[in-house]
Amino acid sequence: MYTVLSIILIGVGLLMLVSPETFYNLTEGWKHSGGSGPSRSYVFSTRFGGVMMLAVGSLGIVGWIMGWL
Repeated sequence: MYTVLSIILIGVGLLMLVSPETFYNLTEGWKHSGGSGPSRSYVFSTRFGGVMMLAVGSLGIVGWIMGWL
């Protein structure tokens, strides 16, 4: 179970890190029309969140391999 959650966290974290604009369109872009896109602070916080999710997902995989979980 933790392995599946870790893989999902890694996938979403990579999306947030590599393409915050796509993540914006999936989560926030549909709420308004004709917007100018995500702000610089939104892109920064999304990338930071992506790094955190990637770290937690990676630790979950390492914990599964090492037998901690």
